Amino acid sequence: MCHDEGSWGNATFDHNSTSFPLTGMHTSVNCIECHAAGYTNTPTNCDACHLTDYNGTVEPNHAQANFSTDCTQCHTADGWTPAASTTRHTGFALNGTHHNVNCNQCHAAGYANTPNTCEACHMADYNATTDPNHVAAGFPTDCAMCHDEGSWGNATFDHNSTSFPLTGMHVNVNCIECHAAGYTNTPTNCDACHLTDYNGTVEPNHAQANFSTDCTQCHTADGWTPSSFDHTAATGWPLQGSHQNVNCNQCHAAGYANTPNTCEACHLADYNATTDPNHVTAGFPTDCAMCHDEGSWGNATFDHNSTSFPLTGMHVNVNCIECHAAGYTNTPTNCDACHLTDYNGTVEPNHAQANFSTDCTQCHTADGWTPSSFDHTAATGWPLQGSHQNVNCNQCHSCGLCQHAEHLRGVPPDGLQRHHRSEPRSGGLPHGLRDVPR
Repeated sequence: MCHDEGSWGNATFDHNSTSFPLTGMHTSVNCIECHAAGYTNTPTNCDACHLTDYNGTVEPNHAQANFSTDCTQCHTADGWTPAASTTRHTGFALNGTHHNVNCNQCHAAGYANTPNTCEACHMADYNATTDPNHVAAGFPTDCAMCHDEGSWGNATFDHNSTSFPLTGMHVNVNCIECHAAGYTNTPTNCDACHLTDYNGTVEPNHAQANFSTDCTQCHTADGWTPSSFDHTAATGWPLQGSHQNVNCNQCHAAGYANTPNTCEACHLADYNATTDPNHVTAGFPTDCAMCHDEGSWGNATFDHNSTSFPLTGMHVNVNCIECHAAGYTNTPTNCDACHLTDYNGTVEPNHAQANFSTDCTQCHTADGWTPSSFDHTAATGWPLQGSHQNVNCNQCHSCGLCQHAEHLRGVPPDGLQRHHRSEPRSGGLPHGLRDVPR
């Protein structure tokens, strides 16, 4: 096993052929140091040879600290120093300042079941911190949420990892302003932090106006001003024209719930105060949109053509009140409703005496009273021909002949002319006209 037949002196032994290969410092050790009791059943556990080293070590004190006697947990065969990291045995990597910590600081109670939570070693640091006061603020004891292993001083917390990311002005707020009651179950609703701002706002007065306490409806995290509120999206009632510059309280003096969107809800005072024309006296509808737009009161317009009585001709320039003196509801559209005075006052020919129809459209158009148009042929069946075309109506109709137009139907012009010549009129019908066959 060790000698050959050449000489005793050149004895060799390949220790690597055993279950304990020699590496590192073990290579130079005298055999008898490990085999003082012989070469059979020599133990391979570290403390079999190194218990004296283990007991004699004071930095750190292995025996007092209850270190494992398995030296391989910290050391290698290359030498006692440097001691190897124990990460691979514990699952707790020593990073940052943890590298330089004396083992006993964490393992004062031994190396079995050593806790790896922050507060197990750093509770004293937690309790002693006053800026900010961790205890008073109710900070979590998981230091890793704000600190890393490099230093206490560079504490950071990624608020964006929570359900409430910090944006805009919230980024620079001192933690304690929102977390005065601690860091557990901190509310995220706006009024939890901003109710004082809400109550103190007077332009407009949020509390009086019954504004929502959800600040995000009008404000962003970038600042209170400028505030933004999408009136169209939130209410379904877009602000257009001059409505864009109206102070909210003008429409929402009673609050923001169930605000009416009818014109008179805001403009009844304007309606009542208008005198040119007087809306109340004239009985104008209170739906301002029928005549006004949101740009200005002054450019009031009304499309009369959207009614059953389109305005044409001379009617276009008539003042509204002339036809609507009694109001704008159920206004009559028959001619004599507006023109009976004209009818009664006309003497050439005398419409009333002649018993003309009060439907002016039979002779007149909306373009003007004159020239009047009357289709004598279509209306009476008696065409005006020759010199009859230039005869004044009253020459034939002074006696109310039009009342008896039915007597004229079917009578040829020459026959009627014979009667006219045979006996001139002296009142009543021409002599013999009653005998003219129909």
